[in-house]
Amino acid sequence: MNANPAQAAITLRVDGQDRRLTVDTRTTLLDALRERLGHTSPKKGCDHGQCGACTVLLDGERALSCLTLAVAYDGAEIITADGMDADGTLDRVRQAFIDSDAFQCGYCTPGQVCSAAGLLAEVRRGWPSHVTADLTADPQLTEAEVAERMSGNLCRCGAYVNIVPAVRAAGGAE
Repeated sequence: MNANPAQAAITLRVDGQDRRLTVDTRTTLLDALRERLGHTSPKKGCDHGQCGACTVLLDGERALSCLTLAVAYDGAEIITADGMDADGTLDRVRQAFIDSDAFQCGYCTPGQVCSAAGLLAEVRRGWPSHVTADLTADPQLTEAEVAERMSGNLCRCGAYVNIVPAVRAAGGAE
């Protein structure tokens, strides 16, 4: 039995590695990742779920880690932008961001990359968005579709002109 009810022992699988830690039950996933586990890829931008800099893939879905309590995801699979590469090969989304010069200062880039990977998975599953023209057809990676789906990730530098083509290229649309 836990002597302190405000503390909980949890295990998070982060970028393929199981990490066990004890956290205050009010600790956000973002703070657990950054402050307790040393994963600095997800960024603390607004800390209100409005900018997307903290976006990670949580059990395969994109999630705002600043709005997510770590204890709610005991045992969950978390992928940060740093954990997307496999076998020493740069992930296609990260490579597309480099090839398209889709960043300036880079602060929002890890969240943008995770959101892009999540977006591509949603499109592969056939999930429509607000701008999907035909809800009975598979969504296409048009500029409007990508811009709508990436709208929760803000870039203060304004690199959107290259972010949208990078996402489209990673999805095979360009």
